[in-house]
Amino acid sequence: MIPFLDLKAPYLELKQELDEAIARVVSSGWFIGGGEVDQFEAEYATYCGAAHAVGVANGLDALHLALRAMAVGPGDEVIVPSNTYIATWLAVSQCGAMPVPVEPDARTFNINPALIEAAITPRTKVILPVHLYGQPADMDPILSIARKHGLRVLEDGAQAHGARYKGQRLGAHGDAVTWSFYPGKNLGAMGDGGAVTTNDPQIADRIRVLRNYGSRVKYVNEMQGYNSRLDPLQAAILRVKLAHLDAWNARRTDVAQRYQQGLANCGLTLPYVLDWAEPVWHLYVVQHPQRDALQQALTDAGVGTLIHYPIPPHLQRAYAHANRAQGSFPLAERMADDVLSLPMGPAMFGPDITHVMQSVRTALSKIENQ
Repeated sequence: MIPFLDLKAPYLELKQELDEAIARVVSSGWFIGGGEVDQFEAEYATYCGAAHAVGVANGLDALHLALRAMAVGPGDEVIVPSNTYIATWLAVSQCGAMPVPVEPDARTFNINPALIEAAITPRTKVILPVHLYGQPADMDPILSIARKHGLRVLEDGAQAHGARYKGQRLGAHGDAVTWSFYPGKNLGAMGDGGAVTTNDPQIADRIRVLRNYGSRVKYVNEMQGYNSRLDPLQAAILRVKLAHLDAWNARRTDVAQRYQQGLANCGLTLPYVLDWAEPVWHLYVVQHPQRDALQQALTDAGVGTLIHYPIPPHLQRAYAHANRAQGSFPLAERMADDVLSLPMGPAMFGPDITHVMQSVRTALSKIENQ
């Protein structure tokens, strides 16, 4: 059996370091805020090349609070990808604003910069690109459009810890970048966690206040805030894993390169990487017109797979009120029908990779002969 993602193996690899970090927090008696959180924020900001990192409770809160820090509210519009996890849209809706979808580049799955300007209206406040599957979005044209129209840029980096755009690690290209530390991420906690990185001290300060009930001094509340704090236990775990992130990303890249070579010319559409992109392969996503049959055949062969994502946000019941009918965003809809994520992670090595590739080729052969 090849699981889609093995979360136990990375723990066993770092067991001593992680156990010591957990014991350090437990024995300190400090369970909200404090030195572990401060240290992780400083270390992660440095890693991302940003002036500030602000830890929060999860990736959705990171998006929501960053939008709030950019003064997004009712009546505003935020440009989002049509092809993304629904959290990107939910954060906009939580501000009372309207997500305005833009179709992806068919090669990279990321938002197509050439389509953004046509979606801008007088109500547009922010452009929100997602670095989907660990592939960096094309930031230069997005930033150029934003500057031209006086808009903010908020990047969703939940799947792209350590990825580079034109040689520079993601973390401070736009006005702010949000991160999720959900356990399955490249940099994952042992529970929920999130952060925002930015070079803007005002955005960082506002998020620090918003995450803590709207307060910077205990029992003195400047605004109506939230309870969204990264706890010290998760911060200590993330500090350990951050030191290994580049090495683990390199292992993911090795798996992806093996897939790219071993699955070439087998009938799948494989991931496309632009020359300027250095992805971190959070997911390895292929496309096939008979995706469901392929997934079932791989399941039968003991190979775990997932679909990222089976229903685009505009067709979810959560957004039925927007009246975006089937066919409104055909590229996102086609991707939802065709995409399949193969096993990927830092704990995958030669025999497992070979088994996955052999299983894929066998499954495709059977499908073609049916």
